Amino acid sequence: MGEAGGLTMPRDGAPPSAAASVSLLEQLRALGLRWVEELRLTRNRRTMVSIRGRTLRLHHAYVQAPLVVHRAVVAFVMARGSARHAARRDIVEWVAQILPDDRPLRSERTHPDDLSLSEHFALCHSRLNAIQFGGSLGPVVVRVSRRMKTRLGHFSPRRGEVKPEIAISARHVRHHGMADAELTLLHEMVHQWQHQSGLPLGHGPAFRDKAREVGIPPRATRKVD
Repeated sequence: MGEAGGLTMPRDGAPPSAAASVSLLEQLRALGLRWVEELRLTRNRRTMVSIRGRTLRLHHAYVQAPLVVHRAVVAFVMARGSARHAARRDIVEWVAQILPDDRPLRSERTHPDDLSLSEHFALCHSRLNAIQFGGSLGPVVVRVSRRMKTRLGHFSPRRGEVKPEIAISARHVRHHGMADAELTLLHEMVHQWQHQSGLPLGHGPAFRDKAREVGIPPRATRKVD
């Protein structure tokens, strides 16, 4: 989904046109969308995909989304089980690219109720560092974020006096479970490896090669997760 890397979410301007809604609905139907009779494009940043009855509501940014995201929308609406879950993750990752202002705030601290989770992920970081990276990764602050709404995780390199950190979404843990969250942690550790290796943060060939090496899907997105 690298094609969408430079897309930003418009905050104002003219409302989405009826022609754009019709055109996008035709595109989604060509990709397999069924039984949806109406597509409404909105400017609601909090509801990126919503289906009620036979009406599908999408944020207007989907008009410019790459084909892979349109396929994910169709799968999210039509599929069930693991296929729907995979489509949801693709959508979440793309949304994270176009909502740069949703980055975890540095002033946020782990909620007291999540401290045990944070400690668990810190231990996981040490264990995975030894197993997958030969202990080469430096220490980072690992915290749990209740502010992250569209991202699953985030790596922030050291800046000035601010220590490097990895944040894991509390919502992600709650909705998808600890096993998925630990895979997200490993994903962010690959970003940490990129940074320590002097490579740009991103999901290019170096990231994909390292992701395969440590056993996680090489998702070509810049969420950063």
